[in-house]
Amino acid sequence: MARLHPEWMMTLAPASWPTPLLNAIRASNRRLLNPVMLRLAGHKHWYAAAIRHTGRRSGKQYATPVVAERVADGFIIPLPYGASVDWLQNVLAAGRATICVQGESHDVVRPAIIDAAAALPQLSDKRRRTFQRVGVEQYLRVEDQPSD
Repeated sequence: MARLHPEWMMTLAPASWPTPLLNAIRASNRRLLNPVMLRLAGHKHWYAAAIRHTGRRSGKQYATPVVAERVADGFIIPLPYGASVDWLQNVLAAGRATICVQGESHDVVRPAIIDAAAALPQLSDKRRRTFQRVGVEQYLRVEDQPSD
């Protein structure tokens, strides 16, 4: 029997699913899965990254587990729940975030939502197949912050 890689858990609910079902999955992940994932996210040899962002209304610091694929000058992050999630709205409002991946932190800027046609050619074959298979349609593209 094939093992279900943890990456699937973060992408099993494409934005095209019915809203009540998506909301239930989001709520479950926020309360149960995300706290567990944050203990490992961003560490070396773990597939998940953590994106650190500032609340647009509260000003509080938050961290959210994500899948972040390194590309030429930044990262691409799939948005399986669509573009209305709080962490994404915080990143877009601030125009910046920090991505912790493979034991390293990267300050990123210029967040932009891109579609699958723009994102998929930049991804590894494995991730491209995974995200296509589950129907991820939107992605966040961020760029490395230029050195001063």
